[in-house]
Amino acid sequence: MNILIKNSKLVDKEMEIVSDIYIENGKIKEIGENLQMDCEIIDGKGFTIMPAFVDLHTHFREPGRTDKEDLETGGRAALKGGYTLVNLMANTDPVASNMELVDYVLRRGEELDLVQLHQTVSLTKDFDGKTLSHLDLIDVEKVKFISDDGYGVISNKVSYDSMIKAKEKGFIIMTHAEDMDLTPIDYRISENIITFRDIYLSQVTGARVHFAHVSTEEAIKGIREAKSKGVNVTCEVTPHHIYMYNSDYKVNPPIREERDVSALIEAIKDGTVDAIATDHAPHTEEDKEEGAPGISGIETAFGICYTSLVKEGHIDLKKLSEIMSTNGAEIMGANKGRLKVGYDGDLVLVNLEDKYKIDSKKFQSKGKNTPLDGIEVYGEVAMTVKAGDIKYINDKYSELR
Repeated sequence: MNILIKNSKLVDKEMEIVSDIYIENGKIKEIGENLQMDCEIIDGKGFTIMPAFVDLHTHFREPGRTDKEDLETGGRAALKGGYTLVNLMANTDPVASNMELVDYVLRRGEELDLVQLHQTVSLTKDFDGKTLSHLDLIDVEKVKFISDDGYGVISNKVSYDSMIKAKEKGFIIMTHAEDMDLTPIDYRISENIITFRDIYLSQVTGARVHFAHVSTEEAIKGIREAKSKGVNVTCEVTPHHIYMYNSDYKVNPPIREERDVSALIEAIKDGTVDAIATDHAPHTEEDKEEGAPGISGIETAFGICYTSLVKEGHIDLKKLSEIMSTNGAEIMGANKGRLKVGYDGDLVLVNLEDKYKIDSKKFQSKGKNTPLDGIEVYGEVAMTVKAGDIKYINDKYSELR
């Protein structure tokens, strides 16, 4: 698809200019002033264009729990949130432990033609906490991440063996840092002890380890120290863990204390945090009432992050683009996340000036579970473009087309 967007402010990790941007055959072809092309032209004056967002951690529930979400509703929710590439967790039903399920998800993604999907495979077979033999049958050209997200690997030996195998095959281990034997005693200890263990095992084995949804002051400090020593680790934080504190709204890991939020924000500022990932976890109303942990967050992520990080003066918009787009794309090996000639033509147009209220009733996701309903934020997604194709336009900005 070919499209020219004129007169917008263009912002990525290195650039902040007012210019036109032209996408041809799905790739960014030209950036400059007063461009003239024979194609669809959009006047983006008053809007900011950023690289579309990349979500390293999300749950679309298909197959198995399509009452909570499916690949279509999840894809539409992602587009509304400004995302064009999402990494899906393995806690489907059945568990994503084989290429048959991976290929099903990838095929469905191509059929739907909404967002680009990547399917994570379970680190242990069917989340049994011990079996690794299935990893020998996984196509490394299609699968980049392995993870027992939601469970964590308690066995030190299994964790060590998984890192040896991941290093050998080229997988990135996404660690859900939780010792479930310790969780009933103290979830802070539970997260911290697995974080420290997996840092050490990454150092010993050389395996590439990515820490999911880091939430404690101690864990992020350990990751910072590990990075300073050259350990092969990266990490993500969620919007809700940098926006909320002292809340009993049920998520996993739990909402922490104010000191933890401050520590995570400092880690964003100093570069310890590589990415913001939503951990989008849609649930039915009934399951949420019964205590299911999680937030339906992919549609609210940018507004929450822009308001709490940029508007509050902690970072600038270029840094936010880096941790919501560039770094996630680089971790995934995707040609996205930059406004640069040759990169995929995946863009998001945002209105940074006007306040708006989060309204879960208008979510594209089946999951309406959020503690953020009614909160006023800045940073509304007006349009999402994937490979030059307009995939989403906010009804408030229908005049763009």
